[in-house]
Amino acid sequence: MPLGLLALAIGGFGIGLTEFIIMGLLPELTREFNVTEAVAGYFISGYALSVGVGGVALTAAVTRFNRKTVLLGLMVLFIIGNFLCAVAPTYGVMMLGRVVAALCHGAFFGIGAVVAMDLVEASKKAGAIAMMFAGLTTATVLG
Repeated sequence: MPLGLLALAIGGFGIGLTEFIIMGLLPELTREFNVTEAVAGYFISGYALSVGVGGVALTAAVTRFNRKTVLLGLMVLFIIGNFLCAVAPTYGVMMLGRVVAALCHGAFFGIGAVVAMDLVEASKKAGAIAMMFAGLTTATVLG
């Protein structure tokens, strides 16, 4: 297995974990930010909405750039978003961090699938995409 596929799977795991782990943290977030569960739930819907917007907008905006460089940039942006969440002193900063991290989600998987196929010979392309998405699948189970 090419090392690049492992990197894509790890990236997919991180993105998936960020998406799903928030559900288990909602009770703590309601206390931390002194909001209702319904308001804390916007961390989930805000992320989901940003995935949809970012997946389309970012992918369209970066198609002329080197794919591997774009993936690295997306992961840097993703890390910045998660850092904002980790240090968020307010609800608004936490939401901003979730949105920033989520913007990378759709573009990462769209561009990552193309990169995964480029890393292997023609007969192994489907398996390469499956390997990349194995990270997301694992995060779904563990997150």
